[in-house]
Amino acid sequence: MIEESIIVALVCIIFLLHFRSAFVAIFTLPVGILIAMAVMYWQGLIANIMSLGGIAIAIGAMIDGAIVMIENAHKHLERDRGKKPHWDIIIDSAKEVGPPLFYSLTIIAVSFLPVFALTGQSGRMFKPLAFTKTYSMAAAAILSVTIVPVLMGYLVRGRILPEVKNPINRFLIWVYRPVLRWSLKLRWVVLAVAVAILVFTVVPYKHLGSEFIPPLNEGDLLYMPSLRPGISITEARAVIQQTNRLIMTVPEVKHVLAKAGRARTPLDPAPLEMIESTIILKPEEEWREGMTIEKLTAELNNLVRLPGVTNAWTFPIKTRIDMLSTGIKTPVGIKLTGPDLKALQGLGEQVEPIIRGLPGTRSVYAERVAGGYYMDFVVKRNEAARYGLTVDDVNEVIMSAIGGNNITTTIEGLERYPVNVRYARDLRQNPESLKRILIATPLGAQIPIGQVADIFPRVGPPSVKTEGARPQAWIYVDINPDQDVGSYVQRAQQAVARQVKLPAEYTLQWSGQYQYMEEARKRLNVVVPVTIVIIFLLLYLNFRNVIEVLIIMLALPFAVVGGIWYMYLAGYNMSVAAMVGFIALAGVAAETGVVMIIYLDHAFRDKQQENPRMGVRDLYDAIMEGAVERVRPKMMTVSAIIAGLLPIMWSTETGSEVMKRIAAPMVGGMISSTVLTLIIIPILYQIWRNWEIRRAARRDKS
Repeated sequence: MIEESIIVALVCIIFLLHFRSAFVAIFTLPVGILIAMAVMYWQGLIANIMSLGGIAIAIGAMIDGAIVMIENAHKHLERDRGKKPHWDIIIDSAKEVGPPLFYSLTIIAVSFLPVFALTGQSGRMFKPLAFTKTYSMAAAAILSVTIVPVLMGYLVRGRILPEVKNPINRFLIWVYRPVLRWSLKLRWVVLAVAVAILVFTVVPYKHLGSEFIPPLNEGDLLYMPSLRPGISITEARAVIQQTNRLIMTVPEVKHVLAKAGRARTPLDPAPLEMIESTIILKPEEEWREGMTIEKLTAELNNLVRLPGVTNAWTFPIKTRIDMLSTGIKTPVGIKLTGPDLKALQGLGEQVEPIIRGLPGTRSVYAERVAGGYYMDFVVKRNEAARYGLTVDDVNEVIMSAIGGNNITTTIEGLERYPVNVRYARDLRQNPESLKRILIATPLGAQIPIGQVADIFPRVGPPSVKTEGARPQAWIYVDINPDQDVGSYVQRAQQAVARQVKLPAEYTLQWSGQYQYMEEARKRLNVVVPVTIVIIFLLLYLNFRNVIEVLIIMLALPFAVVGGIWYMYLAGYNMSVAAMVGFIALAGVAAETGVVMIIYLDHAFRDKQQENPRMGVRDLYDAIMEGAVERVRPKMMTVSAIIAGLLPIMWSTETGSEVMKRIAAPMVGGMISSTVLTLIIIPILYQIWRNWEIRRAARRDKS
């Protein structure tokens, strides 16, 4: 945020060439940020990547109101200095642009309403960002109409360089004037080209992948392979030792610690065949040249290849969140639901090879929900009664001799360890040995347990997962890093639907990150149109003219054009983070349209006062004056927004992957919105006002 603030400050100084005026604009940044943080503290929001990211993407737009106010004051001082008292000039300039600026900044804050409507995982992630950005923009809107005019009265004094002598402004006018003159002359051709560009943007949009959020590099990796059910503890330990040795051969790995099975807590229902290996990586400065987290994961996946072991590579925190929400540890999961576990396992075994054959699949594992191995003891009640034994007597021997009992606890310093007693492994390693376990009768005789119980191996479910009181079988699908979730799931759904026939009472549900993505998309499809209607109403309350509001709203699709092209060229996928970026872009694009309409209206009214019966030539002169002569504040606002976002685009810190997806649509969208708004809005304004002038002329003749 410090980098962003410095860059925005430099933009103000370069464009205004008046340090005290730039100071007034820059003053709103720290004050607005402090106000936002004060509200954060009052609300109980903590400072994290997302909450601070909301302030970061708002910095460029926060200063827009102050920029337009100060630039307008410069224009009034240049025109009226010596004719009016200084404070009257400041008040007149503030009144001229203050109300529409307040509305435009409020629109930016309101545009984030769809983010507040998100629920589930996406809501928990992005609501802190929406809160802090809204607080920042609300603070900037209040400051721009309260503190900024006062500071302008005190500080915007002395020698102010006339706009015609400002080299940057002269250059902008020199470039913009012939372009706008040519565009107004060939307005229908320009509009046709703009519409063609808008339609052609469908091509890159169709090629954008989709995902929930980009992978957040946590600095470490989590290796979660799945083994076949029925594996013994000894074999699981051997697999862990072998995978750890292979992982440690990679130079970037500092340490690896693995766990098989579940911990002694009901919060960890992992079966023995689930391994979790936490891989601690060295600092990136010590990595091989050109190595990235994606290349490192691919190298580890190619290195660790064992029979019967299905790999899955992810990040520790992300996986914990995903498993708490959906239970699925991989980016894509399939949940088969039905009444019979054997049938579910059969369906999983049908789906598994289909998914494995899809391009982009790194690994797939269908749970063998009926593939666990058990040793059953069935008490022969009549035989037990003959020896005076009850079922509980037999079960107690089974529990103590085979399962073991904790008889005491040993204390070693601050550590406590249970002491468990049971038969040695040689006496319980196969059914024949188990049959020879002795059980004491009430008369003191010792008899083999095989005389009072049948012992035999059996296949059954290693664990039973349920949702909605119905059994489930899960399929874990890990995809390649360059593969987006959305298009992959679409291909997988088509392949599974084509080759697998689900019996009655059985369902198939796609889960994991895809589930989050679909939930967020459905919610936004409803809330975004409602927000656009609210923005329309706010604009109408300011302008009181439906046509002017429609002209401003037309800037939104042209802003989306640049955002889509930028994401396509950068290789980004469409994600919830990118959707949030487009939502933020809509508010900022509306603001740039408001600024353009403000100056066009002022120039039109001035010409109308000079000549109440103004003609087409007068309209042309008014548009050239309102657009060309006031190009500096428009370029200042756009430059401040883009410059404020650039540090996010070149950052590499933790969390930058998500923030780049939010900032990318805004950067690309502001470029296209600026180019097209500076041309399209004046053309539409000319067409509308020209129609009004001709209608008035016909009315006067009649």
